[in-house]
Amino acid sequence: MREGQQTTVREARPTDVEALVSFNAAMAKETEGKSLDIERLTRGVRAVFESPEKGFYIVAEAGGCAVGALLVTYEWSDWRNATFWWIQSVYVMPEWRRRGVYRAMHTWVYDAARSRPDVCGVRLYVDRANRVAQRTYASLGMVKSHYDLFETDFVFPGQDGKCARGAG
Repeated sequence: MREGQQTTVREARPTDVEALVSFNAAMAKETEGKSLDIERLTRGVRAVFESPEKGFYIVAEAGGCAVGALLVTYEWSDWRNATFWWIQSVYVMPEWRRRGVYRAMHTWVYDAARSRPDVCGVRLYVDRANRVAQRTYASLGMVKSHYDLFETDFVFPGQDGKCARGAG
């Protein structure tokens, strides 16, 4: 952190949409080389505020400015009769990385989830090549799952460069 500036974490508000869109666009470009459709992304971010059952965002601030954010979404577990919270769309501004911002957000999520009897755990996924993030998550007590992630994506092009629904 910059000298004298403390990071605080709070639940995001609709007034944070612009920052959340900016962070998500930057994260997609940086991690996957994708340029997101900003109008679609903005609608997607707003949808979380309009439909709380989708999840919620949190924001890390320093000096009154957003310096990081993440999204929490939900997965029902019939085995546990409770919900997993999934951490997604993690972004910390480059100049604030390795300064405890993600740790503060993770701790906020963990503490909030742990305090609720209807939440059975916290999960996230990480790119196999992102060793820095993997070390960070491990240092926070997370363990690598024995599951691999599979998907069919209807929005972004597949391996062959064609979009499954012809929109690309």
